[in-house]
Amino acid sequence: MPSHEDKYISKLLFGFGAVIAGVMAIMYACFERTKDDDWYFWGIVASLLLCTGIYLIAGAFVHKTKSDLIRKQKMRHQQKASDVDE
Repeated sequence: MPSHEDKYISKLLFGFGAVIAGVMAIMYACFERTKDDDWYFWGIVASLLLCTGIYLIAGAFVHKTKSDLIRKQKMRHQQKASDVDE
């Protein structure tokens, strides 16, 4: 099972990739499509990509926080164990 740190890295990369793809979809729709084309499709694609990217980035930060809390808890546990040994 992947650790929270692994999930943080993968979600962060996919999140940034989705945001970049959303911005590129907006730029494509603005500059390459003619004004007569239906822009609703590109608006939906861009908004879905941006929302997905923001969701993944937020989830990545949750995993990063959880990873940090687990690491701190392990350090406290090790410190208590070393204090008891002395």
